[in-house]
Amino acid sequence: MIKPRIWITRRLSDATLERAQRDYDVVINYEDTPGTADQIIAASAEFDGIIPCHSEHFTAEVVAQFSDRLKIVANHSVGIDHCDLQALKDRGIFVTNTPDVLSDATAELAMLLMLGAARHAVAGDRIVRSGAWDSWSPAFMVGKQVTGARLGIIGMGRVGRAFAAKARGFDMEVHYYNRSALPEDQAYGSTYHDSVESLLGVADFLSLHCPATAETTNLMNAERFALLPQGAVIVNSARGALIDETALMATLSAGHVAAAGLDCFQNEPGGNPAFSGYDNIFMLPHIGSATKQTRDAMGFRALDNLDAFFAGQTPYDTL
Repeated sequence: MIKPRIWITRRLSDATLERAQRDYDVVINYEDTPGTADQIIAASAEFDGIIPCHSEHFTAEVVAQFSDRLKIVANHSVGIDHCDLQALKDRGIFVTNTPDVLSDATAELAMLLMLGAARHAVAGDRIVRSGAWDSWSPAFMVGKQVTGARLGIIGMGRVGRAFAAKARGFDMEVHYYNRSALPEDQAYGSTYHDSVESLLGVADFLSLHCPATAETTNLMNAERFALLPQGAVIVNSARGALIDETALMATLSAGHVAAAGLDCFQNEPGGNPAFSGYDNIFMLPHIGSATKQTRDAMGFRALDNLDAFFAGQTPYDTL
């Protein structure tokens, strides 16, 4: 039996690649560089399926140039804003993602960002590493306490709910905005708000967990930053497009927002060079799901979707 031919666009976990090579005729990009538009278009004529990451962009313009061979795009990611779903659907191409398996890892990182931003992690690390720590006083590096504080969450999907559960371990008072209220058994005792504006007024800490869409681009802008309580801390482990970065720097400079913890940026890779001038921005390079356990689980979930498709079944994670 001829095995389906699959292109894996990035270097996935060893366990994932081993399983893929066992079950499919696989071409792997060991150079681990993002696939270009030309490579993706060419791949549509050479492969039955593709396992891409968020770094490969399936725009309408790219998809319009596809051949008829490609049948499935099994994303190695939860976010699918790099895919024009309608364009792919119109070509009869299945699209899947990898939900569930990265929720805890991303929520853990959001907690790290929140704590690091609240307790001056950037400035503290710099002072110790540079040898500038030569004194102490009760007024030295006083931060914002997380325990018992009010937490606002925008987007109570899988990651938002995982973050809410972990925040309960810090006895935080959790409030959330979502498109609709959750059933009580999924809300972890959180208080629902029917508008972003209502939520912001009580958010001493604000964590973003919603997808990047046309409606959520620059969700946090100057007007909404102003609605946060004085000294609030904002965390973004979702998508860089959610924050107006110029407005964030303005509110940090004015002292209204005390600090930010960011794992994603409008420009990736690279981030925003201007952020380096702010000791109260704690930054990581979009590594929310970067644990060995999660990377294996993401790769296996993508392969599970391929297995189902080529067995004549509808993949579980079809979008």
